[in-house]
Amino acid sequence: MRILFVADVVGSAGREACARLLPALRRRVGADFCIVNAENAASGAGVTRKILNELLGAGADAFTGGNHIWDRKEVFDFIDDEPRLLRALNYPPGTAGRGYGTFRAANGTSVSVLSLMGRVFMPPLDDPFRAANDALSRLRSEGAGPVVFVDFHAEATSEKIAMGWFLDGRVTAVIGTHTHVPTADAHILPAGTAYMTDAGMTGPYDSVIGVEKDLAIRRMRSHLPVRFQPAEKDRRLAAVLVEADDRSGRALSIERIEERLPDGPPGAQ
Repeated sequence: MRILFVADVVGSAGREACARLLPALRRRVGADFCIVNAENAASGAGVTRKILNELLGAGADAFTGGNHIWDRKEVFDFIDDEPRLLRALNYPPGTAGRGYGTFRAANGTSVSVLSLMGRVFMPPLDDPFRAANDALSRLRSEGAGPVVFVDFHAEATSEKIAMGWFLDGRVTAVIGTHTHVPTADAHILPAGTAYMTDAGMTGPYDSVIGVEKDLAIRRMRSHLPVRFQPAEKDRRLAAVLVEADDRSGRALSIERIEERLPDGPPGAQ
């Protein structure tokens, strides 16, 4: 089976890239299941029900989150009732929403998705390594299949690599998100887990990780508060395609994908 993971969707530029590129991409690569990181989809911070519906219409089957998942307060109105939207599993007990889910892919295969968040240079959440262990135990007890995809939303490269080794042979893929910069290390670990430190960003690449360049530079030079705005130019869709043996859950291949919209404002044909 083939799982397509779409890297962090940032603002209207990212949503436009998904709307115009994802349907054809999913058909072309023969993806049986599509996961989208949507935590930055609403003006660069958070997600709304309307945006989720747009992304579902473009071809998403499930969504992962990260540290910005709560930035739009309306998320609390629907996250408990929307099993396809995952927040980080290692938030404290009692947090709204859920951190993992098991879904049915287009080819009939069961796919479990875990959303985890790192702790190095990030909010001090519960231990993501222990949370992953606990989730895998629960998935076994629930009778879930062997295909398990992990989005590890973390800042530190070392923490992401450590998670890859920690889960090697126990999950199908560990793909990092959060830094919005794609890494050149997509490979399969020795025990069969596909790994990539960061999948990058679906959004405006004429920017500083999605933010208007001048605003980011101004804050870095002045050390004063600056209200960030998502950029709009050089819209690209970044994704990772993982092919897996649905009987063993082992990854067979991993490929980084990047597609670019023609120049012009959002909505231009």
